[in-house]
Amino acid sequence: MYQALYRKYRPQTFDDVVGQGAVTQTLKTQLLSGHMSHAYLFTGSRGTGKTSCAKILSKAVNCLTPHNGNPCNVCEACRAIDAGTCMDVLEIDAASNNGVDNVRDLRDDAVYAPSQVKKRVYIIDEVHMLSISAFNALLKIIEEPPEHLLFILATTELHKVPATILSRCQRFSFRRITPEDIAARLQYVSYQEGIELDDGAARVLARLADGGMRDGLSLLDQCASATVGELNAQRVYECLGIAGEQTCGQMLTFAADKNTRGALELFNRLYADGKDVAALIDELASLCRDLMILKTAPEAGITMLSGVASDADARSLVKRFSAGELVRMIGLLQSCAAGFTRSSSRRLDAELCIMNLCDPALQMDVEAMNARISKLEEQLRTGNFAAPAVSVSVPAAKPEDVCDDEAPPPPGDDEAPPDPDAPAPEQKLAQPLRDDTPIGFWVDLAAAMRPELPRSLAGFFSATENAPIRGRVRGDRVGLICANAFVVQMVDKPEVRDLAARKASLILGRPVTVKVVDRTARPEQNKNMEQLMAFGREHSDIIKIKNN
Repeated sequence: MYQALYRKYRPQTFDDVVGQGAVTQTLKTQLLSGHMSHAYLFTGSRGTGKTSCAKILSKAVNCLTPHNGNPCNVCEACRAIDAGTCMDVLEIDAASNNGVDNVRDLRDDAVYAPSQVKKRVYIIDEVHMLSISAFNALLKIIEEPPEHLLFILATTELHKVPATILSRCQRFSFRRITPEDIAARLQYVSYQEGIELDDGAARVLARLADGGMRDGLSLLDQCASATVGELNAQRVYECLGIAGEQTCGQMLTFAADKNTRGALELFNRLYADGKDVAALIDELASLCRDLMILKTAPEAGITMLSGVASDADARSLVKRFSAGELVRMIGLLQSCAAGFTRSSSRRLDAELCIMNLCDPALQMDVEAMNARISKLEEQLRTGNFAAPAVSVSVPAAKPEDVCDDEAPPPPGDDEAPPDPDAPAPEQKLAQPLRDDTPIGFWVDLAAAMRPELPRSLAGFFSATENAPIRGRVRGDRVGLICANAFVVQMVDKPEVRDLAARKASLILGRPVTVKVVDRTARPEQNKNMEQLMAFGREHSDIIKIKNN
Protein backbone atom coordinates (compact mmCIF):
# COMPACT_ATOMS: atom_id res chain seq x y z
CA MET A 1 0.00 0.00 0.00
CA TYR A 2 1.34 3.42 -0.98
CA GLN A 3 2.40 5.66 1.89
CA ALA A 4 2.48 9.45 1.60
CA LEU A 5 5.96 10.91 1.46
CA TYR A 6 5.52 13.06 4.57
CA ARG A 7 4.65 9.92 6.55
CA LYS A 8 7.30 7.72 4.96
CA TYR A 9 10.07 10.22 5.63
CA ARG A 10 8.97 11.39 9.09
CA PRO A 11 12.13 11.90 11.22
CA GLN A 12 12.95 8.96 13.50
CA THR A 13 15.77 10.58 15.49
CA PHE A 14 16.60 14.11 16.61
CA ASP A 15 19.42 14.21 14.05
CA ASP A 16 16.88 13.66 11.25
CA VAL A 17 14.84 16.76 12.17
CA VAL A 18 15.54 19.57 9.67
CA GLY A 19 15.94 23.20 10.65
CA GLN A 20 15.36 22.88 14.44
CA GLY A 21 18.91 22.47 15.70
CA ALA A 22 18.45 24.60 18.83
CA VAL A 23 15.45 22.54 19.99
CA THR A 24 16.86 19.09 19.24
CA GLN A 25 20.27 19.83 20.77
CA THR A 26 18.67 21.02 24.01
CA LEU A 27 16.48 17.93 24.25
CA LYS A 28 19.43 15.62 23.57
CA THR A 29 21.48 17.37 26.28
CA GLN A 30 18.67 16.96 28.81
CA LEU A 31 18.34 13.28 27.96
CA LEU A 32 22.08 12.69 28.35
CA SER A 33 22.26 14.56 31.66
CA GLY A 34 19.01 13.16 33.02
CA HIS A 35 17.63 16.63 33.76
CA MET A 36 14.26 16.06 32.17
CA SER A 37 11.21 18.19 32.77
CA HIS A 38 7.82 16.65 33.54
CA ALA A 39 6.00 18.79 30.94
CA TYR A 40 7.00 20.26 27.57
CA LEU A 41 5.15 22.66 25.32
CA PHE A 42 6.10 22.66 21.62
CA THR A 43 4.84 25.67 19.70
CA GLY A 44 5.26 26.82 16.11
CA SER A 45 3.61 26.91 12.69
CA ARG A 46 2.35 23.78 10.98
CA GLY A 47 4.72 21.24 9.51
CA THR A 48 7.81 22.36 11.43
CA GLY A 49 8.37 19.13 13.41
CA LYS A 50 6.48 19.54 16.69
CA THR A 51 4.67 16.20 16.66
CA SER A 52 7.68 14.41 15.19
CA CYS A 53 9.92 15.68 18.00
CA ALA A 54 7.26 14.70 20.55
CA LYS A 55 7.26 11.13 19.25
CA ILE A 56 11.05 11.00 19.14
CA LEU A 57 11.21 12.29 22.72
CA SER A 58 8.70 9.67 23.86
CA LYS A 59 10.94 6.96 22.36
CA ALA A 60 14.16 8.50 23.68
CA VAL A 61 13.00 8.53 27.34
CA ASN A 62 11.96 4.87 27.07
CA CYS A 63 14.70 3.54 24.77
CA LEU A 64 16.68 0.61 26.17
CA THR A 65 19.87 1.44 24.21
CA PRO A 66 19.91 5.19 23.38
CA HIS A 67 22.72 6.60 21.22
CA ASN A 68 23.93 10.11 22.09
CA GLY A 69 20.42 11.17 23.14
CA ASN A 70 18.73 9.59 20.13
CA PRO A 71 16.47 6.53 20.30
CA CYS A 72 17.91 3.38 18.73
CA ASN A 73 14.63 2.50 16.93
CA VAL A 74 15.45 -1.22 17.14
CA CYS A 75 14.78 -2.13 20.77
CA GLU A 76 11.44 -3.53 21.89
CA ALA A 77 10.26 -0.23 23.40
CA CYS A 78 11.07 1.81 20.27
CA ARG A 79 9.40 -0.68 17.96
CA ALA A 80 6.26 -0.80 20.11
CA ILE A 81 5.97 3.00 20.18
CA ASP A 82 6.52 3.24 16.39
CA ALA A 83 3.86 0.59 15.80
CA GLY A 84 1.39 2.32 18.12
CA THR A 85 0.96 -0.79 20.29
CA CYS A 86 2.54 0.64 23.44
CA MET A 87 -0.31 1.37 25.84
CA ASP A 88 1.87 3.67 27.95
CA VAL A 89 2.53 6.21 25.16
CA LEU A 90 -0.71 7.87 24.10
CA GLU A 91 -1.23 10.53 21.45
CA ILE A 92 -4.40 12.54 21.99
CA ASP A 93 -6.00 14.95 19.50
CA ALA A 94 -7.36 17.82 21.58
CA ALA A 95 -9.49 19.00 18.66
CA SER A 96 -11.78 15.97 19.06
CA ASN A 97 -11.18 15.25 22.76
CA ASN A 98 -11.51 18.71 24.18
CA GLY A 99 -14.11 18.23 26.89
CA VAL A 100 -13.56 18.16 30.64
CA ASP A 101 -14.70 14.51 30.83
CA ASN A 102 -11.92 13.47 28.42
CA VAL A 103 -9.29 15.17 30.57
CA ARG A 104 -10.73 13.64 33.75
CA ASP A 105 -10.40 10.17 32.21
CA LEU A 106 -6.81 10.98 31.24
CA ARG A 107 -6.08 12.19 34.76
CA ASP A 108 -7.52 9.07 36.35
CA ASP A 109 -5.41 6.78 34.11
CA ALA A 110 -2.22 8.80 34.50
CA VAL A 111 -1.73 7.87 38.15
CA TYR A 112 -1.04 4.22 37.28
CA ALA A 113 2.55 3.17 36.69
CA PRO A 114 3.58 2.15 33.14
CA SER A 115 3.34 -1.53 32.31
CA GLN A 116 5.63 -1.83 29.25
CA VAL A 117 8.15 1.04 29.38
CA LYS A 118 9.86 3.28 31.92
CA LYS A 119 7.67 6.38 31.55
CA ARG A 120 4.04 6.94 30.70
CA VAL A 121 3.92 9.67 28.04
CA TYR A 122 0.91 11.74 26.97
CA ILE A 123 1.25 13.69 23.71
CA ILE A 124 -1.61 16.20 23.45
CA ASP A 125 -1.70 17.69 19.95
CA GLU A 126 -3.45 21.03 19.24
CA VAL A 127 -3.75 21.57 22.99
CA HIS A 128 -5.19 25.07 22.48
CA MET A 129 -8.47 23.40 21.44
CA LEU A 130 -9.20 22.27 25.01
CA SER A 131 -12.02 24.04 26.77
CA ILE A 132 -11.40 26.21 29.82
CA SER A 133 -12.86 23.51 32.06
CA ALA A 134 -10.58 20.91 30.47
CA PHE A 135 -7.53 23.12 31.05
CA ASN A 136 -8.53 23.52 34.68
CA ALA A 137 -8.90 19.76 35.06
CA LEU A 138 -5.46 19.24 33.49
CA LEU A 139 -3.78 21.90 35.60
CA LYS A 140 -3.39 19.98 38.85
CA ILE A 141 -1.76 16.88 37.41
CA ILE A 142 0.62 18.96 35.24
CA GLU A 143 1.60 20.94 38.32
CA GLU A 144 2.34 17.85 40.49
CA PRO A 145 2.62 14.78 38.26
CA PRO A 146 3.84 11.33 39.37
CA GLU A 147 7.51 10.59 38.66
CA HIS A 148 6.62 8.16 35.90
CA LEU A 149 4.56 10.70 33.95
CA LEU A 150 5.63 12.96 31.05
CA PHE A 151 3.39 15.44 29.25
CA ILE A 152 4.24 16.79 25.78
CA LEU A 153 1.83 19.47 24.56
CA ALA A 154 1.88 20.81 20.99
CA THR A 155 0.08 23.84 19.57
CA THR A 156 0.12 26.22 16.63
CA GLU A 157 -1.68 28.99 18.56
CA LEU A 158 0.24 29.74 21.71
CA HIS A 159 -1.90 32.74 22.65
CA LYS A 160 -4.89 30.45 23.30
CA VAL A 161 -3.08 28.43 25.97
CA PRO A 162 -3.76 29.74 29.52
CA ALA A 163 -0.87 31.30 31.38
CA THR A 164 -1.33 28.80 34.21
CA ILE A 165 -0.42 25.99 31.81
CA LEU A 166 2.43 27.93 30.18
CA SER A 167 4.11 28.58 33.52
CA ARG A 168 4.26 24.85 34.32
CA CYS A 169 5.86 23.70 31.04
CA GLN A 170 9.23 24.06 29.38
CA ARG A 171 8.46 25.89 26.17
CA PHE A 172 10.26 25.18 22.88
CA SER A 173 9.54 27.37 19.86
CA PHE A 174 9.86 25.70 16.47
CA ARG A 175 10.84 28.22 13.81
CA ARG A 176 9.84 28.15 10.17
CA ILE A 177 12.22 26.04 8.12
CA THR A 178 14.26 28.01 5.58
CA PRO A 179 13.59 27.44 1.87
CA GLU A 180 17.18 26.25 1.44
CA ASP A 181 16.74 23.51 4.08
CA ILE A 182 13.40 22.45 2.59
CA ALA A 183 14.84 22.32 -0.93
CA ALA A 184 17.78 20.21 0.26
CA ARG A 185 15.43 17.76 2.00
CA LEU A 186 13.22 17.54 -1.10
CA GLN A 187 16.25 16.72 -3.21
CA TYR A 188 17.20 13.95 -0.77
CA VAL A 189 13.69 12.47 -0.79
CA SER A 190 13.53 12.71 -4.59
CA TYR A 191 16.80 10.84 -4.89
CA GLN A 192 15.53 8.11 -2.58
CA GLU A 193 12.26 7.82 -4.51
CA GLY A 194 13.79 8.01 -8.00
CA ILE A 195 12.09 11.33 -8.81
CA GLU A 196 13.92 13.58 -11.31
CA LEU A 197 13.64 16.91 -9.49
CA ASP A 198 15.67 19.83 -10.82
CA ASP A 199 16.93 22.71 -8.68
CA GLY A 200 14.39 25.21 -10.01
CA ALA A 201 11.44 22.97 -9.13
CA ALA A 202 12.89 22.31 -5.66
CA ARG A 203 13.16 26.06 -5.01
CA VAL A 204 9.58 26.65 -6.16
CA LEU A 205 8.23 23.87 -3.94
CA ALA A 206 10.29 25.16 -1.00
CA ARG A 207 8.84 28.64 -1.45
CA LEU A 208 5.27 27.33 -1.68
CA ALA A 209 5.82 25.24 1.48
CA ASP A 210 6.04 28.53 3.44
CA GLY A 211 8.37 27.15 6.10
CA GLY A 212 6.60 23.81 6.59
CA MET A 213 8.43 20.60 5.68
CA ARG A 214 5.21 18.58 5.63
CA ASP A 215 3.68 20.95 3.09
CA GLY A 216 6.79 20.72 0.93
CA LEU A 217 6.72 16.92 0.89
CA SER A 218 2.98 16.89 0.17
CA LEU A 219 3.46 19.23 -2.80
CA LEU A 220 6.33 17.09 -4.09
CA ASP A 221 4.12 14.00 -3.76
CA GLN A 222 1.33 15.70 -5.73
CA CYS A 223 3.56 16.98 -8.54
CA ALA A 224 5.57 13.75 -8.87
CA SER A 225 2.42 11.67 -9.22
CA ALA A 226 1.16 13.90 -12.04
CA THR A 227 4.41 14.15 -13.97
CA VAL A 228 6.28 11.68 -16.18
CA GLY A 229 9.97 12.42 -16.58
CA GLU A 230 11.87 15.34 -15.12
CA LEU A 231 9.97 17.58 -12.72
CA ASN A 232 10.94 21.19 -13.48
CA ALA A 233 9.58 24.54 -12.32
CA GLN A 234 7.16 24.91 -15.25
CA ARG A 235 5.60 21.53 -14.56
CA VAL A 236 5.22 22.45 -10.89
CA TYR A 237 3.31 25.58 -11.95
CA GLU A 238 1.10 23.51 -14.24
CA CYS A 239 0.41 20.79 -11.65
CA LEU A 240 -0.48 23.26 -8.89
CA GLY A 241 -2.39 25.71 -11.11
CA ILE A 242 -0.30 28.76 -10.27
CA ALA A 243 0.98 31.50 -12.55
CA GLY A 244 4.73 31.48 -11.95
CA GLU A 245 7.37 34.14 -11.43
CA GLN A 246 7.63 35.34 -15.05
CA THR A 247 3.87 35.83 -15.33
CA CYS A 248 3.68 37.81 -12.08
CA GLY A 249 6.55 40.00 -13.21
CA GLN A 250 4.82 40.61 -16.55
CA MET A 251 1.56 41.51 -14.78
CA LEU A 252 3.28 44.13 -12.62
CA THR A 253 5.12 45.45 -15.67
CA PHE A 254 1.73 46.07 -17.29
CA ALA A 255 0.63 47.82 -14.10
CA ALA A 256 3.72 50.04 -14.14
CA ASP A 257 3.05 50.93 -17.79
CA LYS A 258 -0.64 51.60 -17.03
CA ASN A 259 -1.40 49.02 -19.71
CA THR A 260 -4.81 47.80 -18.56
CA ARG A 261 -5.53 46.03 -21.83
CA GLY A 262 -2.33 43.98 -21.71
CA ALA A 263 -2.90 43.03 -18.05
CA LEU A 264 -6.48 41.88 -18.70
CA GLU A 265 -5.45 39.87 -21.76
CA LEU A 266 -2.75 38.15 -19.70
CA PHE A 267 -5.23 37.41 -16.91
CA ASN A 268 -7.73 36.02 -19.44
CA ARG A 269 -5.11 33.60 -20.78
CA LEU A 270 -4.25 32.44 -17.27
CA TYR A 271 -7.92 31.99 -16.40
CA ALA A 272 -8.54 30.00 -19.61
CA ASP A 273 -5.57 27.78 -18.73
CA GLY A 274 -7.17 26.92 -15.40
CA LYS A 275 -4.84 28.90 -13.16
CA ASP A 276 -6.13 29.45 -9.63
CA VAL A 277 -7.32 33.06 -9.31
CA ALA A 278 -6.71 33.18 -5.55
CA ALA A 279 -3.16 31.86 -6.02
CA LEU A 280 -2.47 34.52 -8.67
CA ILE A 281 -3.65 37.34 -6.40
CA ASP A 282 -1.58 35.91 -3.55
CA GLU A 283 1.52 35.74 -5.76
CA LEU A 284 1.03 39.34 -6.90
CA ALA A 285 0.66 40.45 -3.27
CA SER A 286 3.86 38.58 -2.34
CA LEU A 287 5.73 40.21 -5.21
CA CYS A 288 4.48 43.68 -4.24
CA ARG A 289 5.60 42.93 -0.68
CA ASP A 290 9.05 42.01 -2.01
CA LEU A 291 9.24 45.27 -3.97
CA MET A 292 8.23 47.22 -0.85
CA ILE A 293 11.01 45.51 1.12
CA LEU A 294 13.54 46.38 -1.62
CA LYS A 295 12.27 49.94 -1.76
CA THR A 296 12.74 50.32 2.00
CA ALA A 297 15.98 48.33 2.38
CA PRO A 298 17.69 47.94 -1.02
CA GLU A 299 20.68 45.97 0.25
CA ALA A 300 19.52 44.04 3.32
CA GLY A 301 16.08 43.42 1.81
CA ILE A 302 17.43 41.07 -0.86
CA THR A 303 17.73 38.34 1.80
CA MET A 304 14.07 38.74 2.83
CA LEU A 305 12.45 38.17 -0.56
CA SER A 306 9.81 35.47 -0.88
CA GLY A 307 11.17 34.17 -4.19
CA VAL A 308 8.02 34.89 -6.26
CA ALA A 309 10.34 36.56 -8.78
CA SER A 310 14.08 36.34 -9.32
CA ASP A 311 16.30 38.85 -7.54
CA ALA A 312 17.22 40.52 -10.84
CA ASP A 313 13.57 40.91 -11.88
CA ALA A 314 12.65 42.30 -8.47
CA ARG A 315 15.45 44.88 -8.64
CA SER A 316 14.29 45.89 -12.11
CA LEU A 317 10.62 46.19 -11.14
CA VAL A 318 11.20 48.17 -7.93
CA LYS A 319 12.41 51.13 -10.00
CA ARG A 320 9.01 51.36 -11.69
CA PHE A 321 6.96 52.05 -8.55
CA SER A 322 6.92 54.55 -5.74
CA ALA A 323 6.40 53.49 -2.13
CA GLY A 324 2.90 54.98 -2.13
CA GLU A 325 1.94 52.97 -5.20
CA LEU A 326 3.15 49.73 -3.63
CA VAL A 327 1.21 50.38 -0.42
CA ARG A 328 -1.95 50.98 -2.45
CA MET A 329 -1.41 47.87 -4.57
CA ILE A 330 -0.82 45.63 -1.54
CA GLY A 331 -4.02 46.94 0.02
CA LEU A 332 -6.00 46.28 -3.16
CA LEU A 333 -4.67 42.74 -3.50
CA GLN A 334 -5.31 41.90 0.15
CA SER A 335 -8.88 43.23 -0.04
CA CYS A 336 -9.49 41.22 -3.21
CA ALA A 337 -8.14 38.02 -1.64
CA ALA A 338 -10.20 38.53 1.52
CA GLY A 339 -13.36 39.02 -0.54
CA PHE A 340 -13.02 35.70 -2.37
CA THR A 341 -14.63 33.79 0.52
CA ARG A 342 -17.94 35.63 0.09
CA SER A 343 -17.81 36.43 -3.62
CA SER A 344 -20.04 34.91 -6.26
CA SER A 345 -17.58 35.69 -9.10
CA ARG A 346 -13.88 35.49 -8.35
CA ARG A 347 -13.05 36.30 -11.95
CA LEU A 348 -14.91 39.61 -11.84
CA ASP A 349 -13.30 40.55 -8.52
CA ALA A 350 -9.83 39.78 -9.87
CA GLU A 351 -10.44 41.73 -13.10
CA LEU A 352 -11.62 44.80 -11.17
CA CYS A 353 -8.58 44.51 -8.93
CA ILE A 354 -6.23 44.34 -11.92
CA MET A 355 -7.92 47.35 -13.54
CA ASN A 356 -7.44 49.36 -10.34
CA LEU A 357 -3.79 48.25 -10.16
CA CYS A 358 -3.16 49.56 -13.67
CA ASP A 359 -5.15 52.79 -13.43
CA PRO A 360 -5.15 54.59 -10.04
CA ALA A 361 -7.42 57.27 -11.53
CA LEU A 362 -10.32 54.80 -11.34
CA GLN A 363 -10.36 55.32 -7.58
CA MET A 364 -10.60 58.62 -5.76
CA ASP A 365 -9.96 57.41 -2.22
CA VAL A 366 -7.11 58.65 -0.05
CA GLU A 367 -4.76 55.75 -0.87
CA ALA A 368 -5.20 56.17 -4.63
CA MET A 369 -4.57 59.91 -4.44
CA ASN A 370 -1.56 59.35 -2.20
CA ALA A 371 -0.15 56.83 -4.69
CA ARG A 372 -0.48 59.27 -7.58
CA ILE A 373 1.07 62.12 -5.59
CA SER A 374 3.88 59.84 -4.43
CA LYS A 375 4.58 58.84 -8.03
CA LEU A 376 4.78 62.47 -9.16
CA GLU A 377 7.03 63.44 -6.26
CA GLU A 378 9.42 60.59 -7.04
CA GLN A 379 9.49 61.53 -10.71
CA LEU A 380 10.31 65.14 -9.85
CA ARG A 381 12.98 64.05 -7.37
CA THR A 382 14.74 61.69 -9.77
CA GLY A 383 13.87 63.38 -13.05
CA ASN A 384 12.89 59.99 -14.46
CA PHE A 385 9.51 60.63 -16.03
CA ALA A 386 7.82 61.06 -19.38
CA ALA A 387 5.07 63.48 -20.28
CA PRO A 388 1.85 62.01 -21.66
CA ALA A 389 1.75 61.51 -25.38
CA VAL A 390 0.11 64.45 -27.18
CA SER A 391 -1.20 64.42 -30.69
CA VAL A 392 0.45 67.35 -32.51
CA SER A 393 -0.13 67.84 -36.21
CA VAL A 394 3.16 68.48 -37.99
CA PRO A 395 3.91 68.65 -41.69
CA ALA A 396 5.02 65.39 -43.22
CA ALA A 397 8.79 65.28 -43.73
CA LYS A 398 9.98 65.28 -47.33
CA PRO A 399 12.37 62.51 -48.37
CA GLU A 400 15.26 64.91 -48.69
CA ASP A 401 14.81 66.43 -45.21
CA VAL A 402 17.59 65.62 -42.72
CA CYS A 403 16.75 65.62 -38.99
CA ASP A 404 19.01 65.25 -35.96
CA ASP A 405 18.26 61.96 -34.17
CA GLU A 406 18.67 63.63 -30.78
CA ALA A 407 17.49 67.23 -30.99
CA PRO A 408 17.52 70.31 -33.21
CA PRO A 409 20.65 72.45 -32.74
CA PRO A 410 20.22 75.53 -30.57
CA PRO A 411 19.52 78.42 -32.89
CA GLY A 412 22.04 81.25 -32.76
CA ASP A 413 20.86 84.75 -32.03
CA ASP A 414 23.35 86.16 -34.52
CA GLU A 415 22.13 84.10 -37.45
CA ALA A 416 20.83 86.11 -40.38
CA PRO A 417 17.11 85.98 -41.22
CA PRO A 418 16.13 83.77 -44.15
CA ASP A 419 16.56 85.33 -47.59
CA PRO A 420 13.18 85.70 -49.31
CA ASP A 421 14.89 85.23 -52.69
CA ALA A 422 16.58 82.01 -51.63
CA PRO A 423 15.39 78.80 -53.30
CA ALA A 424 12.59 76.85 -51.66
CA PRO A 425 13.60 74.29 -48.98
CA GLU A 426 12.87 71.40 -51.29
CA GLN A 427 15.48 72.75 -53.74
CA LYS A 428 18.28 72.78 -51.11
CA LEU A 429 20.64 69.97 -50.43
CA ALA A 430 20.42 68.89 -46.77
CA GLN A 431 23.67 69.21 -44.81
CA PRO A 432 24.47 67.19 -41.67
CA LEU A 433 24.37 69.16 -38.41
CA ARG A 434 27.74 69.93 -36.82
CA ASP A 435 28.35 68.39 -33.39
CA ASP A 436 31.43 69.53 -31.44
CA THR A 437 30.56 67.69 -28.20
CA PRO A 438 33.70 66.18 -26.58
CA ILE A 439 33.51 62.64 -25.22
CA GLY A 440 32.26 62.67 -21.65
CA PHE A 441 31.23 66.32 -21.76
CA TRP A 442 27.71 65.85 -20.40
CA VAL A 443 28.88 63.53 -17.62
CA ASP A 444 31.38 66.15 -16.43
CA LEU A 445 28.95 69.05 -16.80
CA ALA A 446 26.12 67.32 -14.92
CA ALA A 447 28.47 66.29 -12.10
CA ALA A 448 29.79 69.85 -11.80
CA MET A 449 26.31 71.43 -11.71
CA ARG A 450 24.44 69.10 -9.36
CA PRO A 451 26.11 70.23 -6.08
CA GLU A 452 25.15 73.89 -6.73
CA LEU A 453 21.57 73.24 -7.83
CA PRO A 454 18.52 73.07 -5.53
CA ARG A 455 17.27 69.55 -4.80
CA SER A 456 14.19 70.12 -6.94
CA LEU A 457 16.38 70.62 -10.02
CA ALA A 458 19.41 68.43 -9.32
CA GLY A 459 17.50 65.28 -10.32
CA PHE A 460 17.11 66.55 -13.89
CA PHE A 461 20.89 66.72 -14.36
CA SER A 462 21.67 63.03 -14.43
CA ALA A 463 24.21 61.21 -16.56
CA THR A 464 22.08 58.07 -16.89
CA GLU A 465 20.88 56.75 -20.23
CA ASN A 466 17.28 57.92 -19.73
CA ALA A 467 18.19 61.32 -18.27
CA PRO A 468 15.63 64.06 -19.03
CA ILE A 469 18.43 66.45 -20.15
CA ARG A 470 21.47 65.91 -22.35
CA GLY A 471 24.13 68.42 -23.34
CA ARG A 472 25.42 69.16 -26.84
CA VAL A 473 28.14 71.56 -28.01
CA ARG A 474 28.05 73.40 -31.34
CA GLY A 475 30.80 75.94 -31.72
CA ASP A 476 30.67 78.38 -28.81
CA ARG A 477 27.12 77.49 -27.88
CA VAL A 478 25.96 74.69 -25.52
CA GLY A 479 22.46 73.31 -25.88
CA LEU A 480 20.64 71.73 -22.96
CA ILE A 481 18.43 69.29 -24.87
CA CYS A 482 15.31 68.60 -22.75
CA ALA A 483 13.05 65.56 -23.04
CA ASN A 484 9.86 67.63 -23.18
CA ALA A 485 8.36 71.04 -22.56
CA PHE A 486 7.81 70.37 -18.87
CA VAL A 487 11.54 69.93 -18.32
CA VAL A 488 12.15 73.10 -20.32
CA GLN A 489 9.87 75.06 -18.00
CA MET A 490 11.68 73.68 -14.92
CA VAL A 491 15.27 74.40 -16.02
CA ASP A 492 14.99 77.36 -18.43
CA LYS A 493 15.90 79.91 -15.77
CA PRO A 494 18.66 82.54 -15.77
CA GLU A 495 20.42 81.10 -12.74
CA VAL A 496 20.50 77.62 -14.29
CA ARG A 497 21.74 78.88 -17.66
CA ASP A 498 24.44 81.04 -16.01
CA LEU A 499 25.64 78.12 -13.87
CA ALA A 500 25.74 75.83 -16.92
CA ALA A 501 27.66 78.46 -18.91
CA ARG A 502 30.28 78.88 -16.16
CA LYS A 503 30.83 75.15 -15.70
CA ALA A 504 30.84 74.42 -19.44
CA SER A 505 33.39 77.22 -20.07
CA LEU A 506 35.72 75.71 -17.49
CA ILE A 507 35.36 72.23 -19.01
CA LEU A 508 35.80 73.36 -22.63
CA GLY A 509 38.50 75.96 -21.91
CA ARG A 510 36.68 78.74 -23.78
CA PRO A 511 33.68 80.99 -23.06
CA VAL A 512 30.37 79.58 -24.22
CA THR A 513 26.71 80.53 -24.01
CA VAL A 514 23.83 78.20 -23.08
CA LYS A 515 20.47 77.65 -24.74
CA VAL A 516 17.66 75.41 -23.42
CA VAL A 517 15.97 73.41 -26.21
CA ASP A 518 12.88 71.17 -26.31
CA ARG A 519 13.82 67.87 -28.00
CA THR A 520 10.22 67.12 -29.02
CA ALA A 521 9.63 70.43 -30.81
CA ARG A 522 10.87 71.71 -34.14
CA PRO A 523 13.18 74.72 -33.95
CA GLU A 524 10.34 77.14 -34.57
CA GLN A 525 8.22 75.46 -31.86
CA ASN A 526 10.70 75.47 -28.98
CA LYS A 527 8.37 77.52 -26.81
CA ASN A 528 5.33 75.39 -27.52
CA MET A 529 3.86 74.26 -24.18
CA GLU A 530 1.29 71.80 -25.49
CA GLN A 531 2.82 68.81 -23.71
CA LEU A 532 3.03 70.61 -20.39
CA MET A 533 -0.60 71.63 -20.70
CA ALA A 534 -1.60 68.02 -21.41
CA PHE A 535 0.43 66.85 -18.41
CA GLY A 536 -1.37 69.40 -16.23
CA ARG A 537 -4.78 68.38 -17.54
CA GLU A 538 -4.18 64.70 -16.71
CA HIS A 539 -3.10 65.47 -13.15
CA SER A 540 -5.28 68.50 -12.49
CA ASP A 541 -7.04 66.88 -9.55
CA ILE A 542 -3.71 66.18 -7.83
CA ILE A 543 -2.40 69.67 -8.55
CA LYS A 544 -5.49 71.19 -6.93
CA ILE A 545 -4.99 69.08 -3.80
CA LYS A 546 -1.31 70.03 -3.54
CA ASN A 547 -2.09 73.73 -4.03
CA ASN A 548 -4.76 73.66 -1.32
